[in-house]
Amino acid sequence: MDAPKTPVAGVRHFIPIGSGKGGVGKTTVSVNLAVALAKLGYRTGLIDADVYGPNVPRMLGVNQPPMGDGQRIRPIEHCGLKVMSMGFLNPTDRPIIWRGPMLHSAIQQFVRQVDWGELDYLLVDLPPGTGDVSLSLAQTTAITGAVVVTTPSEVSLEDARKAVLMFQQLKVPVLGLVENMSYLVLPGSEQRVDVFGQGGGRRTAERMNIPLLGELPLIPEIRVGGDTGKPVALLGEQAPAARPFYELARTVMAQAAQAAEQKTPTITVED
Repeated sequence: MDAPKTPVAGVRHFIPIGSGKGGVGKTTVSVNLAVALAKLGYRTGLIDADVYGPNVPRMLGVNQPPMGDGQRIRPIEHCGLKVMSMGFLNPTDRPIIWRGPMLHSAIQQFVRQVDWGELDYLLVDLPPGTGDVSLSLAQTTAITGAVVVTTPSEVSLEDARKAVLMFQQLKVPVLGLVENMSYLVLPGSEQRVDVFGQGGGRRTAERMNIPLLGELPLIPEIRVGGDTGKPVALLGEQAPAARPFYELARTVMAQAAQAAEQKTPTITVED
């Protein structure tokens, strides 16, 4: 008989953020969404579950080993967040070459053996695709709802649909779709350039009957913030470059609250 899905002690909303493929800016969205939630006054944590390519430490500008008391690991506290990443434990360029059981063990440690305390939101930056980490979380953890990140391009949307269907098949509510790198506004003008196409995220969300949570612009400030460890959301809600992430945060909060109200008894998935 399958073990029941259990909540994370002290965490009100547990929200994984996934994508069907890499290169869509999922970690950028995760980091800035987490910072925006924290700046809005909510107790927020972030798990970097992309074990093979943990980029959260660089994007937050922090890289130090976590401490523990032999029983529990204390998360790193930075930018108003509580954070855990494999990048803190393996801060070199040495690759991690693990099979499924080791991935499962590491993710369960990040979820269950880290002293998260009381949190309003615990976000999980998933690795791209529909592999072991997503399955491990979905089978063992009570999830408020998942967010899927895509770009407007048809190639990205094709894989995003697979991610949405994966969560639905695993009985995980989908809070909605985020269209990242939605458009570019040329510097010094108001001209909008649809670099990766136009409206694909909205059409996909409508076709799959899920909310479109936001359309995030492609602007240099976001990239610079990630590369320098100063997420653009730290600039605050009034900063034009950061404002879309605060709008996204409020939309995710509303969808999470709705999903929590509609929560049905957990259904486990057979191996």
